[in-house]
Amino acid sequence: MLSVRLSPILLHNPRANSSEAMATSGPASPDGLAGPLWRVGAATTAVPSKRAAHTRRTLDRDIFQMNMGDNSPIEWTDSTWNPVTGCTKVSPGCKHCYAERLSVRLRAMGNRRYRNGFAVTLHPDQLDLPLRWRQPRRIFVNSMSDLFHEAVPPDYIQRAFDVMTTASWHVFQILTKRAHRLAELAPRLPWPQNVWQGVSVENARYTSRVADLVKVPAAVRFLSVEPLLGLIPRLPLDGIDWVIVGGESGPGYRPVQPEWVRAIRDQCAEAGVAFFFKQWGGRTPKAGGRTLDGREWSEMPPSSRGRLAVGEP
Repeated sequence: MLSVRLSPILLHNPRANSSEAMATSGPASPDGLAGPLWRVGAATTAVPSKRAAHTRRTLDRDIFQMNMGDNSPIEWTDSTWNPVTGCTKVSPGCKHCYAERLSVRLRAMGNRRYRNGFAVTLHPDQLDLPLRWRQPRRIFVNSMSDLFHEAVPPDYIQRAFDVMTTASWHVFQILTKRAHRLAELAPRLPWPQNVWQGVSVENARYTSRVADLVKVPAAVRFLSVEPLLGLIPRLPLDGIDWVIVGGESGPGYRPVQPEWVRAIRDQCAEAGVAFFFKQWGGRTPKAGGRTLDGREWSEMPPSSRGRLAVGEP
């Protein structure tokens, strides 16, 4: 039996009151992620300018859209499903986590799903939500968390996969930075044709996550290279069907360079891998648009091709 060490988690009871969640700190890391991994209820700095007010209104609009489930503003999906909320930071791409910012705002707005702030919280009452959506759609799984977070029990992940298997009329898009745990749990999970699995790769240092992804027998394997934080001269694409690239957005965003994006586009073209350019980023996700070299790149992968893990007969 697989043994997994779990961190403390919180179980959300939609009918119960809950006390203030406590902030958690982590040890120093080579990525400069020392100190608080997340902080609940932290005060935000108000910038008294028209530009700041406009940015706040734009972010508030996106907050509501991203948490309604339907009509997601994320260009490569249709809806979001969050049976888990909350996360902790593991690499440089997490530094300006949009989900952390949204959770603080949602908590301040009285959203009961975020009364624990950004602490990892299970929402069992949300597990069957896709079964209530009868119109087929692409569903981004856990846009506000990571399904393969160490604090999410394996049996809960199994329950989520059971729902995805039953809801065969949808396509489910799962994205994780915990590639090792994904590879460890994958043999115990069903992999129906409508489940796509991806990993995040923000710079060349984290391309090793791809090696774990290709061990997974998902119908579609994809990479989210967002936020792109540096040149990736050799992105592993063997066994990959789709690559999404995007610049960072929000307060303190780190600008993406056009040559970084072009390098990945050209590698995808050479390897025959679908390429999707999501955004340049900026103060808001839409600030820089998504045009690259005079056009938008919105290629999608084949969605019904079964496959074995790379290396299997």
